[in-house]
Amino acid sequence: MPLPAALLGLALLSVVPSASAQQDPGWVPQRTASLQALDKVTARVTLLEAPLNRITAFGTLRITLRACNARPPEEVPDAAAWLQVTDVRNKAEGEPVFSGWMFANAPGIAMLEHPVYDLRVLACH
Repeated sequence: MPLPAALLGLALLSVVPSASAQQDPGWVPQRTASLQALDKVTARVTLLEAPLNRITAFGTLRITLRACNARPPEEVPDAAAWLQVTDVRNKAEGEPVFSGWMFANAPGIAMLEHPVYDLRVLACH
């Protein structure tokens, strides 16, 4: 059964972090992601600015932004960020808990599944 065009486009985005900007001219590469992080135990919500290829810490999470793309101003606003997230709670070097694309307008497509933390992409700039 063939995939709908929207799902096929999402599948292509998940292959390689830099592929989205090259395959879809509607995405514009950016250098920073705005993230919303939630500590589910304390209900604390924190806004994070994650620069490209640098580690951003939230609780025991270590978040590395590998790519961040936004739609141009003339299109419907959206952002897609390739994130690698590790949890250093049990291991000093960290245990991988998420690696892939997160989408601002469709957070349910790919999300961090963690018992304590929630993470969401808000924008790329």
